[in-house]
Amino acid sequence: MSTALLIMAHGSRIAEANDAVHEIAALVQRMTKFDIVEVSFREQHLPNIQQGVDACVAKGAQRILLVPYFLYMGAHVLEDLPEELDQARKRHPGIEMVLGKHLGVHDKLAEVVVERIAETLTEERWH
Repeated sequence: MSTALLIMAHGSRIAEANDAVHEIAALVQRMTKFDIVEVSFREQHLPNIQQGVDACVAKGAQRILLVPYFLYMGAHVLEDLPEELDQARKRHPGIEMVLGKHLGVHDKLAEVVVERIAETLTEERWH
């Protein structure tokens, strides 16, 4: 059974911000070996989430894990993304879909923050 990952980000009017999500998706695909990894955006940029689901289905996905690339448990994670999932299930009743966990609080995210702090301190020569 073919499983796809659909990484869902907020979306930005700034192209570089959206490009970064595609870079993350490529890294995730290399790390996980999923054949189908798509990116979609909740707002401001295309493809939107429904188009992302359609792309997964068009590539042969029989199951789709919708991955929220969101830090916090805000309105998008609590309300909007479940509504998107419901809409996608109605449009593709034969496809199994589940909403994954948002990024939230995690030791690895704290490690990234610490790395960024160290980089800035080094760049500013604040030793």
